[in-house]
Amino acid sequence: MTTTTDLVSYEDALASYDPVMGLEVHVELGTKTKMFCGCSTELGQDANTQTCPTCLGLPGALPVVNAIGIESAIKIGLALNCEIAEWCRFARKNYFYPDMPKNFQTSQYDEPIAFNGYLDVQLEDGETFRVEIERAHMEEDTGKSLHVGGATGRIHGASHSLLDYNRAGIPLIEIVTKPIEGAGERAPEVAKAYVAELRELIKALGVSEARMEQGQMRCDVNLSLRPHGREKFGTRSETKNVNSLRSVERAARFEIQRHAAVLNGGGTIIQETRHFHEDTGSTTSGRVKEEAEDYRYFPEPDLVPVAPSREWVEEIRAALPELPLVRRNRLVAEWGITALDMQAILNAGALDPIVATIDAGADAASARKWWMGELARSANESGTALDELAITPEQVARVTELVSKGDLNDKLARQVIEGVLAGEGTPDEVVDKRGLKVVSDEGALGAAVDEAIAGNPGIADKIRSGKVAAAGALVGAVMKATRGQADAARVKELILEKLGVGEG
Repeated sequence: MTTTTDLVSYEDALASYDPVMGLEVHVELGTKTKMFCGCSTELGQDANTQTCPTCLGLPGALPVVNAIGIESAIKIGLALNCEIAEWCRFARKNYFYPDMPKNFQTSQYDEPIAFNGYLDVQLEDGETFRVEIERAHMEEDTGKSLHVGGATGRIHGASHSLLDYNRAGIPLIEIVTKPIEGAGERAPEVAKAYVAELRELIKALGVSEARMEQGQMRCDVNLSLRPHGREKFGTRSETKNVNSLRSVERAARFEIQRHAAVLNGGGTIIQETRHFHEDTGSTTSGRVKEEAEDYRYFPEPDLVPVAPSREWVEEIRAALPELPLVRRNRLVAEWGITALDMQAILNAGALDPIVATIDAGADAASARKWWMGELARSANESGTALDELAITPEQVARVTELVSKGDLNDKLARQVIEGVLAGEGTPDEVVDKRGLKVVSDEGALGAAVDEAIAGNPGIADKIRSGKVAAAGALVGAVMKATRGQADAARVKELILEKLGVGEG
């Protein structure tokens, strides 16, 4: 249940304090099997059908490391400009929780596989902010608790809880930043931009779909405030499992205002975990946060150390794809657009569809025009993600080809797209079924122009006297007569030819 919390204004909070953040992002890897056993990781299966003695922690079961999980961790580390350990090992992180079947999590503690890196992120105005990476380490996910009988889905007020261990043991990479300082009033924006850039990087590497709404990527937002001029960090809170970019930004902003209110009132910040509430944008207290020693880490005795050879690491490095920021900067230059234009494309979720449309044969300007215009409008009206519309980049490229060949004009092209989205077939099938092809027959166009001139003698006289702009009215008459299927530019040429006037 959400409780009322006293806040100060965001501006007043920043007038007295500097925010310091630490972001911990958990990424579920897209391996076919779990990190330490052969159970499937497929989503949506019946509860507790993807388990075995190993991921349930039964006596005598021994883990075996997933090699693809190791490779994925190295890919992520290299993409984050990290050093890759020549030797590292797993540890047991001991704590009791119902969805932890072994009562410990197999993780990495003081010997992560990747460490000391950075990620450059672009803010909305094009400014670049560097986020330093402390570490990226391997671990396993927990099971899932379902609290039944309450109004909120949380344990408070529930009549009973159910446990599904299908998720227990799924490979995770936890990426931990160093303290993020110097962002000032833009700290919430930096947090959102970092998680967004990290998500794009993870997807580009092909190691996870990183769907936040499905829990494949989750962010813990650590935040503290310190008075201006001080070096020592304040006490932090940790808002757990935030699962959308907007919520990351809202959680950071709310905690800045809450911390400032507590400190201004002479209170003390408690080091604790907190829950974020999507409906109100607020956080509430969870539990007092443990220190590392409370987890009683010790080396995992059932797993041998991981020692990736330098040759293997360099092979992985050489095979890395073009990373998102590099790709965007290249496309900005190739397309001749601004950083703000690119930001608008990203915000619309249109970058990949546009690139795919260009790859299918469209020119860059036309691909951007249709995805950011007509298709973005359709997606917005239907509440559908742009890349989930019922039209493919190849079909959009075909529409642009028909326009460039003169078979369609923009008005007709919009109708073709409407038909494809409505399930009427391919662009060519929609053109045939709806009879949408541009009227290019010179005889038919000439007859329509003659009719327009005859029906508007006053306008025709104005054009003959040199007022060429008046031709627009006759062009409109022809377009109306041909149901918008004439080539407007050719119609104007014919009108001026027939009236003996040059465009001059």
